Formats: sequence, C-alpha cells, structure tokens
Amino acid sequence: MKMNAVMTVIVFGAVLAASVVAQTGDEGKKAMNLPITKGPFEANDASLGNYKYPDWFRDAKFGIWSHWGPQAVPGCGDWYARDLYLGPGFINRRNNKVSEKGSGQYNYHLAHYGHPSGFGYKDIIPLWKAEKWDPQQLMELYKKAGAKYFVSMASHHDNFFLWNSKIHRWNSVNMGPKKDVVGLWQQAAQKQGLRFGVSEHLAYSYVWFQASHNADATGPKAGVPYDGNDPQYQDLYHTKAAPGDVNFARPDKWLTSNPKWHQRWFNVVKELVETYHPDLLYSDCKLPFGEVGRSMLANYYNQDIARNNGKQDAVYNCKEESNGKWVRDIENGVAGGISPYPWQTDTSIGDWFYRKGQKYRTAGEVVRMLIDIVSKNGNLLLNVVQTPAGDLEPDVVEIVNDIGAWMDINKEGIYSTRPWKVYGEGPAMPASNTPRSTERPSEKFHFTTSKDGTTLYAFEMAAPTGEVRIVSLARDGGLAEKPVASVDLLGSDEKLKWKQEAGALVIQKPAKIPNPEALAYRIRF
Repeated sequence: MKMNAVMTVIVFGAVLAASVVAQTGDEGKKAMNLPITKGPFEANDASLGNYKYPDWFRDAKFGIWSHWGPQAVPGCGDWYARDLYLGPGFINRRNNKVSEKGSGQYNYHLAHYGHPSGFGYKDIIPLWKAEKWDPQQLMELYKKAGAKYFVSMASHHDNFFLWNSKIHRWNSVNMGPKKDVVGLWQQAAQKQGLRFGVSEHLAYSYVWFQASHNADATGPKAGVPYDGNDPQYQDLYHTKAAPGDVNFARPDKWLTSNPKWHQRWFNVVKELVETYHPDLLYSDCKLPFGEVGRSMLANYYNQDIARNNGKQDAVYNCKEESNGKWVRDIENGVAGGISPYPWQTDTSIGDWFYRKGQKYRTAGEVVRMLIDIVSKNGNLLLNVVQTPAGDLEPDVVEIVNDIGAWMDINKEGIYSTRPWKVYGEGPAMPASNTPRSTERPSEKFHFTTSKDGTTLYAFEMAAPTGEVRIVSLARDGGLAEKPVASVDLLGSDEKLKWKQEAGALVIQKPAKIPNPEALAYRIRF
C-alpha cells in the first residue's frame, strides 16, 4: 500500500473514532458502520438461533491448525509479543505479586535482542522468514494423518496479520516472509480437498498489548518507556488505553469497552471473511462486543449463503455456549457428556507457539482424546507446532504419521458417526457438559454409532490384558434394544469369540492387536 493510502486510512479511522467516542448508548451504536450482507440472518439472537449445523463439519471430526507467526521466532513458546514487555516490577496476575526480575520472556529478550525500549516486538517481525515453509507438502502430510479440515491462524493477539490486508500495514505480505500466508494455506487445503478455516484472535489484542506501553519499574532502565509508546508504531501496538477502556483487574475478561476498537475489529474480520470466504471462522474469545459481534456473525453466515447459492455451509467457533447459534469451542478441555449441539476442542500437540526443547503429546494421547471428543458429539482441532522457519521437527512428523496410521485402521468408527445413547462406560465419569482437561480419558470404553444406527463402535482405550467386558451391551438391563448379531475388530481379519451374557457383552482377547493405542470393535445388531 502506498503511503498516501495509509495516511488516508489512518485519518479516516481517526475521524470515525472521534464520531463514535463522542457519543454514548444508542447514539454511539447508530454512529457505527456495521454493514451486513443481505440474507436470512440478522444481528440478533433470535435470528442467529436459526443456524443449522452443516453436515461437512459434523462428519469431519478432525482438523489441523497452524497456530504460527512471528512469535515463533525466539523459541520461547506462547505470548512472547506481550510477555517480553513484562519487565521488573510488573504484577503477576496469577499470584498478584510483584515480579522483581521480570518475566522469563523479558529476560530472554534482554539477553538476546536488547531492551524493549529500543528493540521490541516490531523488530522480531522482520526476523520471521518462513524460509522452510512448504504448505503443499505439509497439507499432504495432514491429509494423510486424517484431517478433514485445516485452519490457518490469520492474526494472533499480536495484531500482526497473515494475509494481504488493505487495512493494516503490519502484515505478512509487507513484512517478514513477504507472503500471503492465509492465501497459500487455502490453496494447499483446497488442492487436497480439505475444508479451510481461519482463526482470529484480535478481540483481546487491544487489552493484551497494553503491556507494550509500560516501562521497567526498577533497575537501570526504570521509567524508560517501551517502544509501544512510540507514535509511529501504535498501529501495531494500539494506542494507550483510556482508564475506562480496559479492566486490568480481570485479565481473563480482556475485552475492551472502546467502541472505536469494536469498529476496527468488525472491519478487520469483515475484510478477512470477504477476501477468503472460509468454511470456518474461529474467534479466540466469546462472541465479542454485543451487537458488533452479532453483526459480524450475521454477515459471515449471509455471505457464505450468497456464495453457495442459498446453501448454508459456514461454521463459526467461539468460546461460549452456543444454544444452537454457532459451534462452541473449548480450549484445552473436553465436554463432560454428550452435547445436544456439535462442539469443538482446540488444543496443541505442544506449546501454542514453538518452544525449544518442548515435549509433545504422543500419537496415542491424541487419538484417545479424539475418541473421547467424538463420542460426545465434538470435533478435535489440533495445532501442529511449526518451527520459525515453517517446517516440523522430526519427532512431530513421526507423531503426525502415527496418528495417520491409527486413523487409517479406525476411521470408520470416527468419520460421519454420531453419539450413541451413552458416550462411554468405566470409572470416574465426570458430570455432564462440564469442561475438563484433555488428559487421557478415564473411561475404559467410548462409543460412536453410524448415522443409520445399525452399527455401534466400541473403542477400548487401551490394549486388553484379558477378556473384554462391555456392560452397556449386557443381554439383561443393557442399552442395546436388539441382540448383538456380530462383533469384529477394525483392522483385523481375526474371527473373534464373543457372547452376549446377562451382565455384559464378553469378547475374548484378540490374538493380534492392530494398534495398541486404542481398539475399535464393530458391533451389529
């Protein structure tokens, strides 16, 4: 973008902000510009409640996410862009105590790059080159692993855009890799026949990045402002928030009350959606900003319907109970029971951003988590951690391949299935619909069923050590309405010995185990 065009955008934004901030209540809402593509959805809960979950998402079950960007460069894991500004004297909100030495990221930054009053996050961005990134090769790997959809992060809380934005100069086409990361991911996904989504994390950005406007409270640089205070960079770091714009006492509620920033968020997400028309849009928060968020969502649904000749295909994820209006996302957690609405877990194979020496989840941990989620009417969106250069570490490639090997054997019990009468059986089942961690499920068996209800899949979450007993399929008092007619093991030609007894369906231990991570018994009635 030419400089005169940039200045035009900045001046227009300032005028718009002034007109919005000068008004309050209903007048302030009227001053906002929230255009919605014509269609059946309006910016209210009653209208959004008419949403219908598309079959492609309900059938897909497993997606892979690229949560990747400039914050990977230092190799220090998540939230580097913010935490490098947590110098001596900052208050650690986890324990409400003052940190005398500053955060680990701050001290790493000081040792490797210099003090953030001079060398800040803006200077990390040019170091992100993505020189080993091959989206086509990675997408082939992800398809082989069994992913049915792929999600590209479009912008994290760092306010750096991974697409060719006409709104914001801080983007991956102008800086860093000089590539349209979102566009290239989309091309690769579509070539492999995967549905494509984008994630936006901007709603928290306005509060999250306020740390860049601080200074060290103690030490040789005490009082020297960080580079976020420099006016020439505040289109990246945002302006310093007014006292009423944020609530620092509640860092878990990082949504600004500033209508100027609400308008900018709407404009940005609208540009993203109408440039790439993704099948899925993910917001890393609840549906934000009241009417502004509902307007964004109505526009997203309507533009998708217009492009698909009247068919509704779009999926929206956010971290809030859906009541049928969208797909609820649970970060690093799993619903406690079968949800009446499709939902999604998002989690990572390691840290959210690359961290040197990190330990990754095993393939077994991932597939057992997937089974747990699918049995409860959910999908799994898994971040596969990329290096700053854009490739995968060898152990990550091995894990992804191992996931694919398991999926190749057991995919019949995963894709296009629906929950059964109960999601599982075994000890310590949690209360219904309460999020829990994605650690190994405690239940011994989890169940899915074919859409027509004629086939049940019983997943045993560990290789059997003796006979297999499924109490839910007992002849007397079990949940099966008809007698069991056949039992076989996915991935095996072995003729299993089984008997439906009064207290359980009893299956003799298979002689050969196709994959020790989890077994899938196919049961017909």
